[in-house]
Parts: sequence; structure tokens; C-alpha cells
Amino acid sequence: MSEKSNHWTREQLLVAFNLYCQLPFGRFHSRNPDIIRLAALIGRTPSALAMKLVNIASLDPLITDTGRVGLKGSSKLDRAMWDEMQNDWNSFAMQSQTIVDNLVESSQPLLESAITTELGIVEDELDYSAETKLAQTKIRVGQNFFRRSVLSAYSGRCCITGLSHPSLLVASHIVPWKSDKDNRLNPRNGLCLSALHDKAFDQGLITITHDYEVKVSSSARKLEKNKFTSEWLLDLDGKKISLPEKFIPSNEFISWHNEHIFLSN
Repeated sequence: MSEKSNHWTREQLLVAFNLYCQLPFGRFHSRNPDIIRLAALIGRTPSALAMKLVNIASLDPLITDTGRVGLKGSSKLDRAMWDEMQNDWNSFAMQSQTIVDNLVESSQPLLESAITTELGIVEDELDYSAETKLAQTKIRVGQNFFRRSVLSAYSGRCCITGLSHPSLLVASHIVPWKSDKDNRLNPRNGLCLSALHDKAFDQGLITITHDYEVKVSSSARKLEKNKFTSEWLLDLDGKKISLPEKFIPSNEFISWHNEHIFLSN
């Protein structure tokens, strides 16, 4: 992609919005190696790409509500893509991640080290056996986008325990993948959890409330009581989770989990 004018192409905007989803707000600066490398790949300067990320942030209510109002320089095209992203996360994730992956793959010999958006561990939670190879590829691309976006939003820490080792973290779906095809890749349908708490959440042993507190089920209280179950499960009841910088969990998804997954009795 070459920069022939100040006008941002759709492809360049998709890359910028993808990067917005996968970088913490504090890393939106022109010295960030990811911004430097991706800017070169799309024919923009690091300063231009960093400024675009901050302008995108000015459209995000969760960012602006904290007083970080960005540069207020978002364009009509920026606002249109923001709406497009919010209205169809699946399509946006697939388009933007495919473009980024193709850019990185084609320029790999020129990169000194990996780009953040190139990294990710896909959770082994899906059954690919009935899918075609093309469908499997699309699922993996989407899952990688979802994981990176959710972990970035929570600064790479479990929202319950603060655990920060990447190999022990899961981008957990609030409404499971199989239950809502339209929100499979929506980061607001995600929580960053340790593998243990992801499994407890998935099995309905814990949930979160609309006040963003952990709620432990009565079924969990029937488990053998020892120091481990007390500290890592039972004593979490009523604990506030750490809220994300972006993509706060949707109340709609929380309600669904409470009604359909949580073992309330």
C-alpha cells in the first residue's frame, strides 16, 4: 500500500482499526515498534498512524468517558468505519485481520522481529472436524483477532486474579461461540481469564454481575473445601473484576450467561 495523498484508503483504515483493537491506549505513539512496522507496510509514517489511532480513540465512549478525549480529529470515514465495526464485528475482524496477516506474511523477511498482531494462541475450544479447510482458516483468523483484542483490552491480565502469564490466559466468550454466531468475534463478548477461571466460567460455577462482581454458584460451594478451592474460587464471591480499557463486557451478554450458563441453584 502506498501513500499517494492524505486520503486514507479503506485498506489502510482497516489496518489502523485492527491495530486500535489490539494495542493498549498507552502504546499509541510513533515510537512503538508495531506502529513503525505497520506504518511502513501501508505506506504511512509512524506519526500519521499513531495520530490515526488516537483519533479513533476519540470515537470510543469508554476512552472518552475517562477524560482522554484524543485529538478530536476523526474523519467522516473514521466514523463510518467505527459504526461498521460495531455493527458487524465478524465481518470487520475477518477483513482487517486478513489484510494485516497478508501484509506481515509478505514482508516477513524484512521484519527484524514479530509484530504484536502477528502473535496469538488460539484456544483449543472448537471442533474443526466438520469444517472445510477454508472455513477452518477463517475460524482461526477470527479467533486470533478475538484473543488479541480481548487480552489487549485487559492489558494482558486475568480480570479476576491479575495473572499475566500469556500461556495461562484465555480470551473467554461470555456467550459461547456456538450460541451466538453474530457475536463470536465481538470483544465485548469477551473476558480475559486464567485457564482455571475460564473453565469455571464456562461450566457455570462462576459468573459476573451487572456490577462487574464475581458471583460463585451454590454448586461450587459443594466442592471439597481446601485452601486451593477457598482462595481460587469460593473466596472470590463479591470480588470486583478489573475492568478493561476498551470493550467493556456487554450487559446483554452478562444477562445471557447468568440465565443460561450460571448454576444458580
